[in-house]
Amino acid sequence: MPADTVPLPADDPELADLSLDELSLRWANSAERGAISGEAMTGTDRKAQAQGIAGEWLMEHAGTAVAAAARALAVRNGREDQPVLVLAGPGNNGGDGFVAARHLAGWGMSVIAVLVASDERPRTSDAARNWRRLEGQREVTRVHAPASRDLAVLAQGIERAGVIVDALLGTGVQGQLREPVRSAVELIRRARAAGVPVLAVDTPTAVDLTSGDPSDPVVRADLTVTFHRPKTGLRTKTGRALAGRILVAPIGIPPEVDRG
Repeated sequence: MPADTVPLPADDPELADLSLDELSLRWANSAERGAISGEAMTGTDRKAQAQGIAGEWLMEHAGTAVAAAARALAVRNGREDQPVLVLAGPGNNGGDGFVAARHLAGWGMSVIAVLVASDERPRTSDAARNWRRLEGQREVTRVHAPASRDLAVLAQGIERAGVIVDALLGTGVQGQLREPVRSAVELIRRARAAGVPVLAVDTPTAVDLTSGDPSDPVVRADLTVTFHRPKTGLRTKTGRALAGRILVAPIGIPPEVDRG
């Protein structure tokens, strides 16, 4: 399929049936773009929204791409009949995870969606909207994990998860991680050690998208789905090692925004 005819993820009716290799080919045009820093990507996102591209739709495309990659990762590992655990922070990275949870459930997969935050709802409007959309949805179990003890409960039987989706933080942090995110990262590390594949949303928590520098503790992913353009931090030696395989999904940011 030519690059200019490839539909965006949320508009792509074939996405749920594609393998990781097929997704890579489908999104090859995005992967071939020049790499940008995390700060530049934030600016590009804001310019797109200033030009009328709704943040809600950017999140919808991003989350749909994550869902397709998570399903493909589960199938590749023979774990498609096991529940997907989405660990989501309170920001827009978590919102991408909630969108992914909704689509995975719509494709018939069992999902546990966890809001890892002290507050009872996400702090951004788009993330909060997608958290609410999961309420009452079949195949989705919503869990609020405001403290480390809540993550300890989830850790019981973690080896039975099909895939872990790391949607905790979209960029690096200064210093050590704080609770409850720190315990969520430790849970991901424990799951991966038990053989559960890990998919990171935009970047593994907590790998800086610009420098590739990790905080402590840090997620090591098997697959990372980042958006619009490759990121400089994921092209460093450390960033590549922690990100695993990288897919770059389009999310509908127009070319003129990059040039602006």
